[in-house]
Amino acid sequence: MSIISNLLGHILRIIFEFVNNYGLSIVVFTLFVRLLLVPLMVKQIKSQKAMQDIQPKIKEIQEKYKNKPEKQQEELMKIYQEAKINPLAGCLPLLIQMPILIGLFNVLREPVLYGVFQNADVAAQAAQAGFLWIKDISATGSVSLALLSGVSAYFMQKMMTTGDDQTANMMKSMTYVMAAMSLFWGYTFQAGLAIYWITSNLFSIAQYQLITSPLKAKLADSKEAVVKDEKSGKPNSNAKSDKKDRNKK
Repeated sequence: MSIISNLLGHILRIIFEFVNNYGLSIVVFTLFVRLLLVPLMVKQIKSQKAMQDIQPKIKEIQEKYKNKPEKQQEELMKIYQEAKINPLAGCLPLLIQMPILIGLFNVLREPVLYGVFQNADVAAQAAQAGFLWIKDISATGSVSLALLSGVSAYFMQKMMTTGDDQTANMMKSMTYVMAAMSLFWGYTFQAGLAIYWITSNLFSIAQYQLITSPLKAKLADSKEAVVKDEKSGKPNSNAKSDKKDRNKK
């Protein structure tokens, strides 16, 4: 973890040298790291959608071979291979993201240790330069940052909770839990960490609106088109396109 934190610390230092404001550096730094993680998020969504599409087949096999675990596993592997799905692929992006996000948290908590500033005096000077209405980036107890943390976390969680999801009720409960925890963190954490948390929440909201939601809709439409074509006995548009490409070659 220290290797990741040191790397992220040097990146934050480079950003600070360009923008010359610690608070703005944290905002730019957070956006930079979150943008790097977007491809992993896209891959995770596609993997989750693929797993969702084959759930009826999976349940059918589990019911059919519930007393034959070895046969059940064998048939499930066949389903995964036919659909070209790795059942662990959906977890991989999350496993990669977590060390990066934890490393980012460590850097903002101890910027001197991870090479952002040369010493504590330089770090204090940078923090006390302020950002927007915040007078000291290293200070705690900001009511405004606490409120922004809680509100941004609430809307982020609420946006990602779907009514038709089996886990919708649990997600709704998590919305309030996350909002309360974020409110607490925003007040007790240093202002720099609160800025990171708020920026990350706002990025997640924008990411959902601009990438996640449209991508899920596109994948759902693509699946519906394939199902309709299969029922009507017509090749779908993607198949036609692939055939044309092969003929050209």
